[in-house]
Amino acid sequence: MIKNLLISPFQKFVKIESLSGIMLFGATIIAMILANSSFAQDYESIWQYEIGIKTAHFELSKPLLLWINDGLMAIFFFLIGLEIKREVMIGDLNDLKKASFPIFAALGGMIVPISIYVFLNSDPATSHGWGIPAATDIAFSLAILQLLGKRVPISLKVFLAAFAIVDDIGAVILIAVFYSTGIKWLLLIIAIAIVALLIFLSKRNIYSKYLFFAGGVIVWLLFLKAGFHPTVAGVLLAFTIPLRQKVDVATYADNLCDIVADFKDACKSCPGPVLTREQVDYIDDLEDWTNKVQSPLQHLEHNLHNWVAYFVIPIFAFANAGVTFKTGGDLNYTLIFIIMISLFAGKSIGVTLITWLATKLKLTAMPGRMKLSQLVGVSFLAGVGFTMSIFISNLAFVDHPEVMNSAKIGIISGSLLSGITGFLILRLTSKKEDTSG
Repeated sequence: MIKNLLISPFQKFVKIESLSGIMLFGATIIAMILANSSFAQDYESIWQYEIGIKTAHFELSKPLLLWINDGLMAIFFFLIGLEIKREVMIGDLNDLKKASFPIFAALGGMIVPISIYVFLNSDPATSHGWGIPAATDIAFSLAILQLLGKRVPISLKVFLAAFAIVDDIGAVILIAVFYSTGIKWLLLIIAIAIVALLIFLSKRNIYSKYLFFAGGVIVWLLFLKAGFHPTVAGVLLAFTIPLRQKVDVATYADNLCDIVADFKDACKSCPGPVLTREQVDYIDDLEDWTNKVQSPLQHLEHNLHNWVAYFVIPIFAFANAGVTFKTGGDLNYTLIFIIMISLFAGKSIGVTLITWLATKLKLTAMPGRMKLSQLVGVSFLAGVGFTMSIFISNLAFVDHPEVMNSAKIGIISGSLLSGITGFLILRLTSKKEDTSG
């Protein structure tokens, strides 16, 4: 029973991420078709359409593409921050023994691909793209894993999700440290001070979603104007959201039973279609207790997950994946090859090698029922970098737009090759009887 309570929410998470991966794939295909059709100019012009506010003393005007990459993606990073906080405090990353295996996997999956990129690249114009192969797309990778159905154990999916979350932490650090330029430190300090104030209020049991939302908008704007990528603000703001409940589950259950019993008694005296004042009061009490038992972090994470999975990420892909497959000198084939190899070989070698070494040195242990062949298969799935890799390429090549198209082709090619290879390895080495655990 307890195991089912723990597994069911994760299975729902996997289902959402898997469908999101399918939508992501669909949005990518449509974007590439439009970018290489007679509608290519219209497709490009839509994303360059300016939207914003301009006054005598204030201006906030950006192309639609940047509103998506800086605004909508801040919501995506806010959700990542919520997931990171939950995992660190009560999830698979809340103790070093449980977290060590995905941590070593993520370290290997970042260090080796970055090293391969740096080693192979000799062009100064593309040197700043070293962070591109460090990322893993959890939606795409889990969608591929889900295609295998009962051939893979739930523990393998848990490992991939935990690995991707640690990988996201690394990607956020890369963006914050290496891909933010021209910092206006006073604005950044003010933003961090507001974040600190929100954390202080949260610790003192003072939480209002309206106050925190207003503070979040201000922090996002300050990060944007400070030259520090505003998506990082999304992660920081997630850590201001309280995880605790106002009442525990046992107290809630007791009051729930009392309210239900009283409500049933009230229904006997008034069975009509219109509720009495007494019945409405019981419903209000139920809503009040339900709000108290829900963790604000869990509530936000639950409500945002569908929006991010089914709207934010597909829109991002539709806006950014429209690569043009030109020939001749318009494409940087060296960059395409470097990114493709860094994702395909770098991730698979890095994840497998580092976790194998850490296991041999007894620094960690492979999760139960996971086989080495399955680890190798998942390590290839880690090479599906799509969403985060494209996001980092936008930051890395902002001053070299001529190589952006080639970078995206490299990301798509490397992700596709990694995904197919990982699927085939897992398909050939896993049997249906391996599903438990």
